[in-house]
Amino acid sequence: MPIHPPEPFRIKMVEPIRLISPEARQAAMVAAGHNVFTLHAEDVFIDLLTDSGTGAMSQEQWAAMMRGDESYAGARSYLRLADTMQQIFGFEHFVPTHQGRAAENIISALLIQPGMVVPSNMHFDTTDGNIRARGGRPVNLVQDVAFDPEARVDFKGNMDIDKLRAFIEETGVQNIPFGAITITNNAGGGQPVSLANIRAVSEVYHHYGIPFFIDCCRYAENAYFIKLREPGYANKSTLEIAREIFSLADGAWMSAKKDGMVNMGGFLAVRDAELYQKICNELIMREGFVTYGGLSGRDLDALATGLWEGLDEAYLAYRLGQTAYLAEGLNAVGVPTIQPPGGHAVYIDAGQLLPHIPHAEFPGQALAAALYLEGGIRGVEIGSVMFAYPNPDTGEMVYPKLELVRLAIPRRVYTQSHMDYVIETAAKLTQKAAGLRGYRITYAAKLLRHFTARFEPL
Repeated sequence: MPIHPPEPFRIKMVEPIRLISPEARQAAMVAAGHNVFTLHAEDVFIDLLTDSGTGAMSQEQWAAMMRGDESYAGARSYLRLADTMQQIFGFEHFVPTHQGRAAENIISALLIQPGMVVPSNMHFDTTDGNIRARGGRPVNLVQDVAFDPEARVDFKGNMDIDKLRAFIEETGVQNIPFGAITITNNAGGGQPVSLANIRAVSEVYHHYGIPFFIDCCRYAENAYFIKLREPGYANKSTLEIAREIFSLADGAWMSAKKDGMVNMGGFLAVRDAELYQKICNELIMREGFVTYGGLSGRDLDALATGLWEGLDEAYLAYRLGQTAYLAEGLNAVGVPTIQPPGGHAVYIDAGQLLPHIPHAEFPGQALAAALYLEGGIRGVEIGSVMFAYPNPDTGEMVYPKLELVRLAIPRRVYTQSHMDYVIETAAKLTQKAAGLRGYRITYAAKLLRHFTARFEPL
């Protein structure tokens, strides 16, 4: 098999894209307040803002949508999804949600009281925001090597077990409503978590009687990494590995817009019947009835099909190979990235590329803006705009250890020539890096400010 396997599909329908002029890109950036989130999509050439809901669905998924049952309650589409959920995840109870953050909101509303803390390897943005919105505090306990961009570690997303035990002892079980782990670790470079680590995390949480939840939006990619890298799993299927992962948890939530291969959808799954009833009540108030949860019947059917497609190993080999191809190409032209490449995205080390821009002037934001201005490429800052926060005791800003720009690759969308264009554009920026300047914020929301913030260049 080639080092980077070719696409295990052929293209059946196309969407035109265009590269607007440099002058038009400059005008678009000004109108957007220098925030790539608020750009018009039609003004973007290669859109790597996110892999969430931006993938292409298969012919089987489109066919399934035609069979969608739009009954308000108990639709055939829900029953097909329920069967898929049982076969893959194995939880006794689940509810669909319109996307992952809705599931996060429900579990946070039910379990978190002000002053409580929620440990994980690394919380991503909406998880972090939902915890804080309920008066809680998210705590990241990933192993220290995760913050070394150049360290080539097979399972760089692993939680530090010693840190977890010490944290629980210091904090007190009564202050921890549940514990979590994210697979793969999006905030730390899309890095996988080993099954051995998930098992150890489960054992620690359960020793203390703390419910264990998995944020599993990229569980299939994580399962394939386990198959490739973890001793004893080379001959196991991704489905078998996934089942073993979820057997260790009390519940899971998923933005199915990632490894569910759909444009909209998610779920919250649990074992506890009493908690499930509370979830149902909350869902009915916020999302919809328990058998549709904010989704149409056609959405439910597309997800029931997509969850299986996301586990296909030919697809996963191509998926991880495309990410590795982009990372290797960027490294070859002098662009530093988080090593080794993750599953869904390449993370440019903006702090290393732009050492002259301090945290407070947002080097990741500067690089994300420059990528768009140079070549119409949209990535996303994962650094001080997204994750800096004021210390609640001192008011002093706490900055993340890494300043990154994530290039998230939509599933089954872009070809190798698109990746080559991204590499060529980034190569041009390396020659201009010393001249790039930072930004200041002119408007920011209290939580999740990166989505709607406005900036001006310094």
